[in-house]
Amino acid sequence: MSNLNLSVAVGDYDHVRDLMSGRVRAEGIDITPIHVPVEEMFFRFTKFQEWDVSEMSFAKAISLVSQADPWLVLVPVFPSRAFRHSSIYVRKDRNIQTPADLAGKKVGVPEWAQTAAIYSRGMLAHEYGVDLNSIDWHQAGVNDAGRREKVALQLPPGLRYTPMPHTSLSEMLLNGTLDAALSARPPGAFVNHPELVERLIPNYREVEMAYWQKTQIFPIMHVMAIKREVYEKNRWIATNLLKGFEEAKTRSLHRAADITASSYPLPWVADYAAQSQAIMGDDFWPYGIQGNRSTLEAFSQYAWEQGITTRHLKLEEIFVKEVQDSVKV
Repeated sequence: MSNLNLSVAVGDYDHVRDLMSGRVRAEGIDITPIHVPVEEMFFRFTKFQEWDVSEMSFAKAISLVSQADPWLVLVPVFPSRAFRHSSIYVRKDRNIQTPADLAGKKVGVPEWAQTAAIYSRGMLAHEYGVDLNSIDWHQAGVNDAGRREKVALQLPPGLRYTPMPHTSLSEMLLNGTLDAALSARPPGAFVNHPELVERLIPNYREVEMAYWQKTQIFPIMHVMAIKREVYEKNRWIATNLLKGFEEAKTRSLHRAADITASSYPLPWVADYAAQSQAIMGDDFWPYGIQGNRSTLEAFSQYAWEQGITTRHLKLEEIFVKEVQDSVKV
């Protein structure tokens, strides 16, 4: 019996490269790799479903899963993760010293349903006690005008949210329309005008490590999705893809820890890997549900509270049943 050919779109990360190149095989599957910029990837898969399997924004994916008869299913493979304490930018002249000071301010987001912004708002509400309804929210592209929401929203009652299609977050930070912005991508106002705009949490690394130790949350940005029609015809592919991605990731982490010959053009990369293991455990980039339960439950709660999903999803509703447990020998 011949293998099933699947087109798979995912970023060119080291931890997926062995699977996409064929050095690692997913049992029974021949992969046709698709490499395009992630923004284009998300747009084309969401709008046109151009390939069988795709990396997706976790926020967009979970929003679609919560709707009736979703056209996609999710596998707990997380190509991109990042703490987001570094992604809060403030004007220096607004006397914003702590996250709690954002209450009552005008704050911009690239999209309400951007994954990074959901985590940032969840952190503001749950860690710093900020009432999200106390903030005047503005939505616009980070550096370019014209960006719009890509999924339907059900915003919480009383939330003040204004789309600003003819301007950008960067421009509004510079002209004073905004006091602050939440953005995964550093806005041009911060990059080019450090005299006006700064990070709210400059020592973000130590704050993020403390946050991890307190909450066990390591924010998941992207997830792997399969077109439902492809999955329904071949349900076994979910587990086999998960196993293939897991092996590729394990090989990448071993390369990072190998001090014999550096695989990455970064000094002390093995020390960084060892430090991450000391803080977060041997597998500091886990796939699957169990090793990510704290993160996944928090994100599902945030997405529901912020009007991204139509209901508060249980983890068993988010991912296909075939990957919710593993064989023990």
